Amino acid sequence: MATRPNILLITSDQQHWDTIGVTNPRIQTPALDRLCREGTRFTRAYCPNPVCSPTRASIITGQYPSLHGCWTIGVKLPEDVPTVGEAFSANGYHTSLIGKAHFQPLASRPGSESLEAQPTLRDLDFWRGFDGPWYGFDHIEVARNHADESHAGQHYAIWMEEHGLGNWRDYFQPVSPEGKRRAVKRQHHWDLPAQFHYSTWTGERTIAQIEASAATDTPFFCWASFHDPHPPYLVSEPWASMYRPEDMRPGELTPGEHEANPPTFGLTQQERPDFSPWKEEFGSHGFQSHRHQREKLQQDMAVYYGMISFIDDQVGRILNRLDELGLAENTIVVYSTDHGHFLGQHGLIAKGAFHYEDMIRLPFLVRYPGVVPAGAVSEALQSLVDLAPTFLHYAGIPIPGMMQGVDQHAAWEGAAAGTKVRSWAIVENRHQPTRLHLRTYVDQRYKITVYRNAEYGELFDLHDDPGEVRNRWNDPAYADRQRELLLRFVQADLQREPTRMPRIAGA
Repeated sequence: MATRPNILLITSDQQHWDTIGVTNPRIQTPALDRLCREGTRFTRAYCPNPVCSPTRASIITGQYPSLHGCWTIGVKLPEDVPTVGEAFSANGYHTSLIGKAHFQPLASRPGSESLEAQPTLRDLDFWRGFDGPWYGFDHIEVARNHADESHAGQHYAIWMEEHGLGNWRDYFQPVSPEGKRRAVKRQHHWDLPAQFHYSTWTGERTIAQIEASAATDTPFFCWASFHDPHPPYLVSEPWASMYRPEDMRPGELTPGEHEANPPTFGLTQQERPDFSPWKEEFGSHGFQSHRHQREKLQQDMAVYYGMISFIDDQVGRILNRLDELGLAENTIVVYSTDHGHFLGQHGLIAKGAFHYEDMIRLPFLVRYPGVVPAGAVSEALQSLVDLAPTFLHYAGIPIPGMMQGVDQHAAWEGAAAGTKVRSWAIVENRHQPTRLHLRTYVDQRYKITVYRNAEYGELFDLHDDPGEVRNRWNDPAYADRQRELLLRFVQADLQREPTRMPRIAGA
C-alpha cells in the first residue's frame, strides 16, 4: 500500500453532540467508543451552517456557504466550484461517496438542473448508467430519502432490487404530484427488514469501495454518508425497540429563558405561532410550534437512539474490514455529523434557526494510529469547513487558496498537549434571503449571534452559563463584553476571507 494515508470520512445526519456512549451511558455505541479509545475526541466542533446542504457543500469545498453558493436547502451547489475530491483524484487517489449527498434540490429548473429531483430519483435506468464522476467523486452510490420518504430511489433502490426486494416501493411513501401527502402513516417501527435498510446499504457499499482500492493498491478518499438519525423517527427492528422510552431523559425548557431572546424563540412555545414576518415562499425549518408531549418525545428519542446505534453497528463493520485488510494503520478515520438536533432542550424539537450548542455543536472523532493521540480529549475548536484543507495536508497536496478552512493537523496531533489552531468558529444561517439571515461567532468561552436588519441578538457565556438560559445581549453588565465580541466577530470575518490568487506584482 502507498505511504500516503487513506482518508475515510464517516458522517451521520443531524446527530446531537452528546449521543456517544463514552459521554452518555443511556446510548450504546461500541464502534464510536472504540474510535474514542483509539483516537481523539474533540468536544468543541461546529458546523458552518445548521442546515444539510450548505454544510455538506462546505465539507467538500472547504468554503463557507456564503462563498460556495449553496446557502440553504433547495439551492444547488454550483458544479463549477472546486472540490477536495477533484484535488485528491488529480493526485492519484480514488474518491468515492456512498450514501446521502444532498448537494442539489428536490426540484429541477432550467439553469438549476438537479439529479436529486423527481422523476430522475426513481429513474433506475439512469442510475444504472451513472455512478460518477460527480462533484469530485470518481464513484458515487447515493440516495436522498430519510426513512420511508417518497424520494427513495437512485443506487439504493437498485441495490434493494439486486438483493431480492423487488417490491421495495411498498415500504416507501408513494410519489405524488404535490410531494407532500403521506399516504401511509408509519411511526417508529418500520416493517422494512434491516438487511434492506439504507444504513446497511451504506455500510456494505463503503466496504466495497475500500476493498476495490485495496485490490489495486490505490490510496482512497471515501465519504460514508449515513442518512440517520434525521427524522422521521422510523427505523427497522431490532433497532426500533432497542431502547425503552421510559428510560429517555429529554431536555427541558427553563421557565422564562426566552424572555430575553429574539422574538422567534418565544413563538415556538405558542400553540399557533405567527412566524409570517420571517417567512418567505418556502418557509423555514423550525418556525412552527415546538410544543410537545413529553411521552411522545421520549418515544421519538428512543427511536432516535436506535437509529444511531444502527449506524454504529455499520461503523463497526467498516472498522473491522479495515483491520482485516491491513489498512487501519494507514487510514485517517474521522467521524462527525452535518449539524445537531433538539430533543426538548430549550423547549425545542428537531432543528431550526436557534444557534444553541445542541444545534451547531457536533460529535467529532479522529483516529490516525501513531499520529493522532489515542484516548485523548481536546477542547480545540474545530469546524467542518476545516476538513478539506486538513485532509489535503495529510495527503501532501497543496491547499488551494480558495479554501477558507484552516489546516487542523497540529491540533489533531497535539491534542494531548492542548494544541489549538482556531480561536473562533463562525456559523452562518441564511435560510431566507432577507427575512431570516443570522450569523454566530463562538470562541472558547463566549457566543454571540447577530441578525440581519435587527437590533436584537444573543450573547451567552458558555463558562458561567453552559446551559445557555441567560441571554446577555441587553445586560448592561455585559455591554463592554458585547462590544469586544462584536469587534472579534468582524476580525474573524476578515480572517476567513480567501486568497484565490497570490499577489505577484505592484500593479
